Amino acid sequence: MAFRRKTEAHLATSVPATAQEVDAHVPPSLRIAGAYSWRLLLVAGVVGVVIFVISQLKDIVVPFMIAILVAALLVPLVQFLVRHRWPKPLAVALAMIGTIAIVSTLIFVIVAQIRSGYPDLQVRSVKAYDQFKEFLATSPLHLDDAQIQGYIDQAFATFQKDSQVLISGALSVGTTAGHVLAGLLLVLFATLFILIDGKGIWAWIVRLFPRRSRPALDGSGRAGWVTLTTFVKVQIFVAAVDAIGIGAGSWILGWVSGLGFPLVIPIAIAVFLGSFIPVVGAVLTGAIAVFVALIYLGPFWALIMVGIVLLVQQVEGHILQPLVMGSAVKVHPLAVVFAVAAGSFLAGIPGALFAVPVIAVANVMVKYIAAGQWKTNPNPKAKDVLPDA
Repeated sequence: MAFRRKTEAHLATSVPATAQEVDAHVPPSLRIAGAYSWRLLLVAGVVGVVIFVISQLKDIVVPFMIAILVAALLVPLVQFLVRHRWPKPLAVALAMIGTIAIVSTLIFVIVAQIRSGYPDLQVRSVKAYDQFKEFLATSPLHLDDAQIQGYIDQAFATFQKDSQVLISGALSVGTTAGHVLAGLLLVLFATLFILIDGKGIWAWIVRLFPRRSRPALDGSGRAGWVTLTTFVKVQIFVAAVDAIGIGAGSWILGWVSGLGFPLVIPIAIAVFLGSFIPVVGAVLTGAIAVFVALIYLGPFWALIMVGIVLLVQQVEGHILQPLVMGSAVKVHPLAVVFAVAAGSFLAGIPGALFAVPVIAVANVMVKYIAAGQWKTNPNPKAKDVLPDA
């Protein structure tokens, strides 16, 4: 009533109510909600602009982020060699050449093994498909060739539609051989310069910001780098466990069945590489082992192979991820699942690959700045960022 009388008095004198008088009669909860709302909208707008810019520059951003992940793995090696009195150029050269040699060897082994085993796999696949059609025709379903082909075409169309995001994400790495080569060169050059002068590059980036914000930004970046290096090392360990588990399981299955299990090494390498995409990578690559078991050994052994893949995934999900990866990135497993799903939706395979490290680094940087640690701990170490380390 008081507000109404005061408003009427202002109207009578043709003097509008001031903003302070209006705000005084707005409930505090509504003022707080409004303050949060416009700030959240501003943050969402900035995030949207950043995502749009990244999507337009994906041919540059994706190789650069790959280079950061590779450098996060190689920088500790270079520092170790330098501490043991290796010249830094020689240490950088050894790290780069060793990495290229290892990756090239893995690719060569995969290509050679698949090339040698492909003809037999093709023949057995056709034979298994014919047996499967014969089984469906004589089963109570009584499906003829036309019906079977119709179901296969429908399943293929559904898969093609649902996988469009992943396929477009994979193509974002390079739609042509030229793009792939350019991306590879960008990765090599970016990794090389990060190894040579990573601190200088980061110092230049920090100097772009206002002077008062530089200590907080510099400290948060160092904390994020500690988390990233730990994530990469732990992810390699988790991927190796997945590869050894599924590869050894495939070999044992072939030995027990007495029929042998071909392509064990390419399957293990594929699982190792696929495991760098959390949650879904090892499952999708493990499906290759199930397919090979189905073609060469039969449905019974394929079901056992499914059990082996699921067992390895359970060990990873309930032991390695909570105990090892959880302490490395400090991100809840549920957040990991949603981050991978969102990354896949936005950027396909590259989005799924970078989702967890981006979330982990952002989480550590925000906590570091919000807690004011840059005032007392400007150069954080692993024990500060990762208390369990």
